[in-house]
Amino acid sequence: MGKLAVFIILSCVTLIPAVIVVTSRNMVRAALSLVPTFLGVTGLYVTLDAEFVAGIQVLIYAGAITVLILFVIMLTEGGTGLRVRQMNAQTKLGALVAFGMAVVLIAFTTATRWPVKAGTMPRYNAAAVGNAFLTSYALVFEVTSLVLLVSLIGAIIIARREE
Repeated sequence: MGKLAVFIILSCVTLIPAVIVVTSRNMVRAALSLVPTFLGVTGLYVTLDAEFVAGIQVLIYAGAITVLILFVIMLTEGGTGLRVRQMNAQTKLGALVAFGMAVVLIAFTTATRWPVKAGTMPRYNAAAVGNAFLTSYALVFEVTSLVLLVSLIGAIIIARREE
């Protein structure tokens, strides 16, 4: 299969669920539709030979962020099944802004000369990033994980008070 065919398939795997995310009236269905969108982006990263970024995409976005979004939906009124208005009243404005951004993006990408030349691999690869997290930036990494843990505990306490 050619690279163009793979790109078209991965683009469809990314864009069709993304449209469902934006247009779905059910928040849980919209959140679950994010998973194939994130996995399609992962496939695009793999085709660009960015395996490390693809792995991070799967771990962080398809895994952690989706679970976090579902967690928030279940702790709020969005997951109760009650008839709560879940649509934005500004859909026409949003569609207009999205269309305008697409026109600007297409204009810039077609007007830019994209040089194609062989280059060298960057100094920072997956091993270098991992070593930096475990040596130079270990304290920052641990403080960040502590902030996330405190935020999660605070969200649970707030959710339990509302019951």
